[in-house]
Amino acid sequence: MDLLFSNDRRGHYPPSWYAATADSLPPFAALKGDTRADVCIVGGGYTGLSAALHLAQAGLDVVLLEAHRVGFGASGRNGGQLGSGQRQDQTVLESMVGADHARQLWEMGEAAKALVRSLIAEHRIDCHLKPGVAWTASSERDVGHLHAYAAHLSRRYEYDRIEVLDRGACFALCPSPDYRGGILDMGAGHLHPLRFAQGLARAAAAAGARLHEASHVHHITRGDTAVVQTDAGRVTARHVILAANGYLGGLEPKVSARVMPINNFIVATEPLGTRAREVLTRDVAVADSRFVVNYFRLSHDGRLLFGGGESYGYRFPRDIRAVARKPMLRVFPQLRDVSLDYAWGGTLAITMKRMPYLTRPAPNMLSASGYSGHGVGTAVHAGKLMAQAIQGQAAGFDTLAAVPLPAFPGGGMLRSPLLALAMSWYALRDRLGL
Repeated sequence: MDLLFSNDRRGHYPPSWYAATADSLPPFAALKGDTRADVCIVGGGYTGLSAALHLAQAGLDVVLLEAHRVGFGASGRNGGQLGSGQRQDQTVLESMVGADHARQLWEMGEAAKALVRSLIAEHRIDCHLKPGVAWTASSERDVGHLHAYAAHLSRRYEYDRIEVLDRGACFALCPSPDYRGGILDMGAGHLHPLRFAQGLARAAAAAGARLHEASHVHHITRGDTAVVQTDAGRVTARHVILAANGYLGGLEPKVSARVMPINNFIVATEPLGTRAREVLTRDVAVADSRFVVNYFRLSHDGRLLFGGGESYGYRFPRDIRAVARKPMLRVFPQLRDVSLDYAWGGTLAITMKRMPYLTRPAPNMLSASGYSGHGVGTAVHAGKLMAQAIQGQAAGFDTLAAVPLPAFPGGGMLRSPLLALAMSWYALRDRLGL
């Protein structure tokens, strides 16, 4: 079974609030027949669109192939949070790769935020970009960790955009009985993810990239020139970029052994009107400190967009509303009477160490994936890094590729049940407050 076609109608965005409020973007024609290019990109999310844009701006002939619509996958369904640094804490990275490499990774994470902001400004992408992401904690231990982490970022990385929140300040920002404190990062931000993806697609096409939707890649023949085969055409290219993230499937076993697709779910309430202040008193996004993270923000039309719950395997649960409603009511029991107008699922990809996996599966093939919930900035940046590497400027790509990431236990065959067992254990610890 192919994740690309397990939960969604071919060629259609999922029935999300994002799709309902996105721009009307005419479909790009499917690939038919044979063509040649300097670079063939597989996947039309943030990674692929960013790579296509930067390569086309550099004068290369680029063909991008997307099985559904641009922004169809995690890029058009996620929580819209543009986070600072990397997905993994800097303290963890310092232990993992050393202080110097960790600083490089922090600076790359900051460059990723700056890149997103510059692309939005340069290409006039209307995606409701706003500043501010809070991290909230449900235990005193986690509050202490977040406060200590803010101090660490200030002391070692000179990062001064964080407000420390005690219990009273946290409740004043986010009136939830579940949270005891946290931090507010005003250097981070949030946006409408599908509108951002569509804006990148328009920019890439305007720069000369050839974008093809409804073009499912099912085989790649390697060689000095690679051949990328779809159902109705093929591309012969000097370079190939794999940018399919959780939907890569069996196209590259080396990547699929280290990058695990998982499903996450979001609901959008009815417009809350004056009751929006029962959720947030400032227009910021929130992610909490639970292992299975809850994340939320207010939409530009006054709805609560709440993400919570995960599943493993190919199929989404039958009742997505019920899956996401449970953690939503734990955080906001006062919203028990509020209806959920939209509910949707999405497939993202994680790695064992929650850092992106960048690699060269072949001398003329690059891959970036496994953003582990931190993809709004990191994926866009990874696309630019791969574009630069193809042009002979590989320092940034190599810095991320040097982070050691083990394969999942059992490889592709056993990783899903093993991970599901581990995640269930951490979810139980969350519920018990351990």
